Amino acid sequence: MAHDHDHDHGDHAGSHLGALDLRVRALETVLAQKGYIDPAALDILIDTYQTRIGPRNGARVVAKAWTDPAFADWLRRDATAAIASLGYGGRQGEHMVAVWCTPAEHHMVVCTLCSCYPWPVLGLPPTWYKSAPYRSRAVRDPRGVLADFGVALPEGTSIRVWDSTAEVRYLVIPMRPAGSDDLGEDELAALVTRDSMIGTGLVASPRR
Repeated sequence: MAHDHDHDHGDHAGSHLGALDLRVRALETVLAQKGYIDPAALDILIDTYQTRIGPRNGARVVAKAWTDPAFADWLRRDATAAIASLGYGGRQGEHMVAVWCTPAEHHMVVCTLCSCYPWPVLGLPPTWYKSAPYRSRAVRDPRGVLADFGVALPEGTSIRVWDSTAEVRYLVIPMRPAGSDDLGEDELAALVTRDSMIGTGLVASPRR
């Protein structure tokens, strides 16, 4: 397991929401009551960045890595530059590392301190990624966490957990699904999910 934080990892497993989350929600409530924001519109905006725009960027990176050997090699050598060449870079994506799933080894990402996350390619981090149970259990019992997400790996597949930090963020390159050899980049990208790029999901085979 890659685990190189040199800071305090204390978490409060009993707290569902952190202090910052509570303050943000309180502020959101006050602003909504005063008519400054529309909660429904805010929810749509958050959903757009969390599940659509961001993850679609990462999905395009994965699809290109599957179909372009030169790009895949570049991604292995310098993920930050390779990803930036597609127009995805900037804050929270300055130091990227791509890790490749194989039949022998599955990769999963966590930030045991807080929620370090590659926003340019994955959008906003999901709530569960920031939760204390995920941050602690992903390290202690990765196979159990994957089971909670409905992912059952073969017994012979090892699991490597990468601890994201403010200095390095990881993008999981899931295995290309069977039956996708005749698909183009756009069709392949449509198969890639946010969870598969965190390592808590797999890419399903295309429907025929």
